[in-house]
Amino acid sequence: MAPEANTRARDWIAQSDLRPTRQRVALAALLVGDGRDRHVTAESLFAAARDCAEPVSLATVYNTLKAFCDAGLMQEVTVDGSKSYFDTNTHDHPHFYWEDEGRLTDAPADQLVITRLPGAPDGAEIASVDVVIRLRKI
Repeated sequence: MAPEANTRARDWIAQSDLRPTRQRVALAALLVGDGRDRHVTAESLFAAARDCAEPVSLATVYNTLKAFCDAGLMQEVTVDGSKSYFDTNTHDHPHFYWEDEGRLTDAPADQLVITRLPGAPDGAEIASVDVVIRLRKI
């Protein structure tokens, strides 16, 4: 892994209260090391780590992604109620889910207009609205 990727990873983790363990830094370098946002699954990040000869287990990848989400470094986007993607872009924005490829990408937020939401039930408030637009090639 390039030194600048590890520096970016350490700086990214430093935005939270997480300890920069070797495994967290290695996985963070794969996620943010080039300065671009990513949408990954635990399995795809595990495969990328394996390709870079990083010795981490799939369970460690899951635990690390959860820790990154809990620390506010990432957000989890669930598709179909069962498939989780992890996004390094934590700003509110919609997503395209490419059904044929099983891939998640950002959708242009400036083109999304939500004019009205149903009111929250008594004793509740709307915390966020997730928009996943499913696409299929024609």
